Amino acid sequence: QVQLVESGGGLVQAGGSLRLSCAASERTFSRYAMGWFRQAPGKEREVVAGISWGGTTTRYADSVKGRFTISRDNTKKTLYLQMNSLKHEDTALYYCAADPRFVVGIRPNEYAYWGQGTQVTVPS
Repeated sequence: QVQLVESGGGLVQAGGSLRLSCAASERTFSRYAMGWFRQAPGKEREVVAGISWGGTTTRYADSVKGRFTISRDNTKKTLYLQMNSLKHEDTALYYCAADPRFVVGIRPNEYAYWGQGTQVTVPS
């Protein structure tokens, strides 16, 4: 069972930045594809970004391309999401997810393990 714990969320003004972290318990973290998802009130969970085992392949939602960067440190078993130029529409509960697969998934049902989420709020 993989345990994931997100941190780094908060309230930030539009145009500001935040860096989210996701610490994993799994010692074979380096063999898991990882992803960030978000869910706003009344909306479905949507992909933000995904990253492959070694970090060589990344995928982003069109809405965050050029503003967000996903990365991972396998030695620290930690996933990151650097969020710049934040907008009100980025407000959501952000989740990290893991799956023991090589291909980077972009759908929630492609990930077996989930964290509890960290809230990001960007006031309008």
